Amino acid sequence: MQYTNNTANKFDSTELEKLIQRPFIDSEDLNQLVKKIFSDIKKNGDESLKYYTYLFDKVKIDEVKIDKNRIKNPSGLSDELKEAMNLAKNNIEIFHKAQIQKSVKIETSKGVNCWREDRPIEKIGIYVPGGTAPLLSTVLMLGVPAKIAGCKEIILCTPPDKNGNINPAILFAAELIGIETIFKVGGIQAIAALTFGTESIPKADKIFGPGNQYVTAAKQEALKYGMAIDMPAGPSEVLIIADESGIPEFIAADLLSQAEHGTDSQVILLSDNEEMIKKSLEEIQKQLNLLPRKTIARKALENSRAILLNNIEECIELSNNYAPEHLILALKKPEKYLRQISNAGSVFIGNYSCESAGDYASGTNHTLPTNGFAKNYSGVSVESFMKKITFQEISKAGLERIGPAIEMMAEAEQLMAHKNAVSIRLNQLKSLKSLEENSSNKTLKTDQSMLDRLSESLGGLKS
Repeated sequence: MQYTNNTANKFDSTELEKLIQRPFIDSEDLNQLVKKIFSDIKKNGDESLKYYTYLFDKVKIDEVKIDKNRIKNPSGLSDELKEAMNLAKNNIEIFHKAQIQKSVKIETSKGVNCWREDRPIEKIGIYVPGGTAPLLSTVLMLGVPAKIAGCKEIILCTPPDKNGNINPAILFAAELIGIETIFKVGGIQAIAALTFGTESIPKADKIFGPGNQYVTAAKQEALKYGMAIDMPAGPSEVLIIADESGIPEFIAADLLSQAEHGTDSQVILLSDNEEMIKKSLEEIQKQLNLLPRKTIARKALENSRAILLNNIEECIELSNNYAPEHLILALKKPEKYLRQISNAGSVFIGNYSCESAGDYASGTNHTLPTNGFAKNYSGVSVESFMKKITFQEISKAGLERIGPAIEMMAEAEQLMAHKNAVSIRLNQLKSLKSLEENSSNKTLKTDQSMLDRLSESLGGLKS
């Protein structure tokens, strides 16, 4: 992990961004591979699925779909792990249920009522990485809000191991939520199958889930075929802003927790305290050697940086330009800076808010925008699994009130059919009013005539 002291230089976020530039991935060959696999899956369906599973995962599979009975009560899991997953599920449910909003009718003008209602996306595809790190937590992070939203069908794809099996923790997580449609297929071929549908795998309406550069490229390709995805994503990343109150052991642990995700991950440390940076870098070396995935983490650290700046305000500005997936504020008074944060996927406040908590059990969602997309994307929420449908109900009086403005604007845009759709209604209303007035006048005249005749009769009787 490289260290840069920038305190002697004028703060220039553009120049500093070059120091923390994300690892470059040559995507030309990758995109060609993605196009080839998409073409084959679209043409050959399950046959190509099995071929690419053997090619990439080195395992032959006869059936792509997991039997429902194998999902129930998967073996090999400790009670402690099951309890931990239940705790995480409950917290995720609590946080995401609170996101449901009630529909409210708004009268924008007298007689003009507008409102919005939620509708679940009917069929969603969930991709769960299962290679070097089987992400059982992703099943919860995507499955729980999908169930809360009311999605009718959840299709889960995850790659098999060398024996053609699915990690039992992934199966338990699926059972915990109530997901019964699971396929042992991963990588580009899984995303292609969810995009087109095959003999076994249904076509999804929207695809969710993290993944490596291959899965990310595949999701981008799926967009070209009209498929919706949760967000563009890339390698995992964390940025930590720390002052003198930061704890080096904690900071090192948090940096390594993201570095171990993959060789293309990136971790950044920004601080105004040189001693804290040096101690954190020393601590990284101590902890790194104890990690089972130290080779992966060490490679990721080659792309990573620690930068000394003049003050925390400079750190915040650089962080906003970088737009990290995860942002940790290891600060004495973090609340002072919260309003200044404009770009981040998820923020962890204080020395005891470790990033791992958000990955597993605090309740927030860990499916977040990476690669700078936190500038214009949000993380996954219940709304990600829903559509918002607007409704409007306009009375006769309401149309009379806003109709002339609509006619004027439509004519200005030279869309006369738009204008006519209003004019024809307003003219009808005018005609009806005219008929009612004429009818009322006739009734009044008739009533007056009757009174006159009655008066004449009464006068004749008196004489």
